[in-house]
Amino acid sequence: MPDTLSILVVDDDISHADVVVASLEKLNADCVVAHSQREALSKAGSQYFDVIITDLMLENQDSGIELLKAVKQISEETEIIVMTAHNSIEKAVEAMRSGAFNYLQKPLDLKQLRTITERAAESSQLRRINRELKQRLDEKFGFNGVVGNSPQMLAIIDRLKRVASTDVTVLIQGETGTGKELFAQATHQNSPRKNKPFVALNCGALSENILESEFFGHVKGAFTGALADRIGKFEYASGGTIFLDEIGDMPTSTQVKLLRVLENGEITRVGSNNTINVNVRILSATNRNLEEAIEAGTFRQDLYHRLKVVTLRIPPLRERKMDIPVLLDHFLKYFSDRYGKKIKGITQRVRKILFGYDWFGNVRQLRNVAESMLVVDYDGIIDIDDLPEELGGVLTFSGNENENIGGDGNSNSSNVEKNMSGDQLSSVSDLSSDTAIAVNFGSGLYSGSCSGLGSGSDLGLDSESDLDSESGLVSGLSSGDVRVLSAAEGSELVTKLAGKSMAEIERIAIMQTLEMVDGNREEAAGILGIGERTLYRKIKEYTGS
Repeated sequence: MPDTLSILVVDDDISHADVVVASLEKLNADCVVAHSQREALSKAGSQYFDVIITDLMLENQDSGIELLKAVKQISEETEIIVMTAHNSIEKAVEAMRSGAFNYLQKPLDLKQLRTITERAAESSQLRRINRELKQRLDEKFGFNGVVGNSPQMLAIIDRLKRVASTDVTVLIQGETGTGKELFAQATHQNSPRKNKPFVALNCGALSENILESEFFGHVKGAFTGALADRIGKFEYASGGTIFLDEIGDMPTSTQVKLLRVLENGEITRVGSNNTINVNVRILSATNRNLEEAIEAGTFRQDLYHRLKVVTLRIPPLRERKMDIPVLLDHFLKYFSDRYGKKIKGITQRVRKILFGYDWFGNVRQLRNVAESMLVVDYDGIIDIDDLPEELGGVLTFSGNENENIGGDGNSNSSNVEKNMSGDQLSSVSDLSSDTAIAVNFGSGLYSGSCSGLGSGSDLGLDSESDLDSESGLVSGLSSGDVRVLSAAEGSELVTKLAGKSMAEIERIAIMQTLEMVDGNREEAAGILGIGERTLYRKIKEYTGS
């Protein structure tokens, strides 16, 4: 029961209403009083009440019933208790049929009043919890919770919306990590079976004997260790949905029994001869080519056609890169809330790296990378130093950590940074305070204030490399890999957007994003978070073409 109850007492007898309120205050109740139907509806419309206690006879004989029906339209979770005189029991019964929680006869037994009110409050709270839980499930597993705005994802969501309300079997195909179970949960959550169980089973994670028992249950003594009868997942999920993941790894003997379920809606527990009727919808998923498995004799063709009334292919993330920015922002927000860390932004060079990566682990890998970056970040800005190593992450040493830089550690610079990307950059020596270094790791230019390189400086990029102090290039490196800049140039590079108009900054963002995606305007619009038509208009505005 809630710590403090919110109760509305409706009675045109002022003294009687005061008695009811005085009694309910012993329950730590916050009571509000109304003396008419109109006043009660006004208060119920502006404030949530756990319980409403109303006299059936207000301005007229039916006003209490009318109030009850009106309140239920406003808040289904609110429980209503009606008070009635001894000669109005029929009206009390009518009120119960209209949704009243209970009724009390006058004169009231105040102890009974408190007992029934407590029960009504518990019922109201349970209703509200259930509603909020369903709302959270809808948000998490409803189609609005399937994140992505690429044409492929929109087509998949549209297809699932059309089949969710039916009982057809759906075969979901896709690589590991593409989120096949999420789509199955969304399908269930948007079906008439949403209030029944959703049960997921991994067919490749269990041995043949255990899998059959998990599916269909067993009777006592069916095998060693079967000490009691046990219902299986199909029996447990009757009325709901079964999701069979990695269906391609199911043993052929179990495939025969699954086919029987699909054809007849019947199961037989292991060790029993009695059939049991079940009513389940089957959704399945695999990352294998089932047609090849059929040719190899490891998967039944008749079962395949039963499972694939509707087939859904989830494309890998590398085929729908337009979804990367929105997925990244979604995951960062989720983990920001989870860990209580505020993220102010993510740099464009990190977005470029993430956009260019192939993501063989798909959405699951992107989710893990987002979590890793948020956890290790310390300044609220996701940058190169927050990336994991496999994506070219760097380690940064600054301040007085010169012993990690190289040389003798006696640099005069008080703002020294060294950035390492794998084995590319391992040491910098002969540091001084008058120059800056910019290093291109193939994914965007990085600049810092740790240079003053002299002949023989070791960048870890090429042991034979020597610095040409006049040209500012290190021999043996491809153009653009390393530049030695003056301190002024380094500062200008870091703050190159300062002082520019918003229109110029927007132009730079659009042009660089288009360059990043090789001129693909559809992908660029997705990254920038604007519509394609808006992007076309901006390009024309800034380029005249």
